[in-house]
Amino acid sequence: MSAIFDLTGKVALVTGASSGLGAHMAKTLAKAGAKVAIAARRVDRLEALAAEIAAAGGRALPVAMDVTDAQSVTRAFDEAETELGALGVVVNNAGIARKENATAIDDPAWRETLATNLDGANLVARAALAAFRKHGHGGSLINIASILGLRVSARVPAYSAAKAALISLTQTLALIAAKDGIRVNAIAPGYIETDLNREYLNSPAGAKMVERVAIGRFGRPEDLDGALLLLAADAGRYMTGSVLVVDGGHTLSFL
Repeated sequence: MSAIFDLTGKVALVTGASSGLGAHMAKTLAKAGAKVAIAARRVDRLEALAAEIAAAGGRALPVAMDVTDAQSVTRAFDEAETELGALGVVVNNAGIARKENATAIDDPAWRETLATNLDGANLVARAALAAFRKHGHGGSLINIASILGLRVSARVPAYSAAKAALISLTQTLALIAAKDGIRVNAIAPGYIETDLNREYLNSPAGAKMVERVAIGRFGRPEDLDGALLLLAADAGRYMTGSVLVVDGGHTLSFL
């Protein structure tokens, strides 16, 4: 691996690491040399992931975190730093998608989705910036947004709104934190196949959707590795406020 993508000596924290993209990103960072705090509510799954990373020669620390609870976020950051050292990379990945009723103003899915995908992401972002500033060594915050923050879907208005707001927050925090040597960027994935969405993506509706993806297939978790390592490592040292779209060209024909 090129030295500018090497994370040896770095400490990273990944939220929403109990499954899907978060788990994959944690393994990618560990493979690049980082010690990784893996955070989520389901600690049992985190322990299995930590064992997998250890078996591959890396180090991972499971930490319990509910991103909607400010005290839980603070405790998780404190534990990660106590056990692994000063954080240099935070991947703000935790999120949910709920079936929504777009016409019902009292739809509980709206509040639940924003509580995790926006309010929770904001709590993690603020904790990350505080941790970076405390040690004075800069740092890289990577927010996981979505192409639905750049376009919209009538099926998930709260999810789209939260991801659009997260992109705006990314750019605002990048401007604020740059003077401290802190970089804040976002990755906006397209439809990436995981255990959570595989059934839908392989359905007739998914078959119709993939016709609009220029590359001709849905993404795989490893398709995000390049963007993740670019933003986490010294290779991206002159990047802040950027939103990297990784969608196989889906947004080119999103109408």
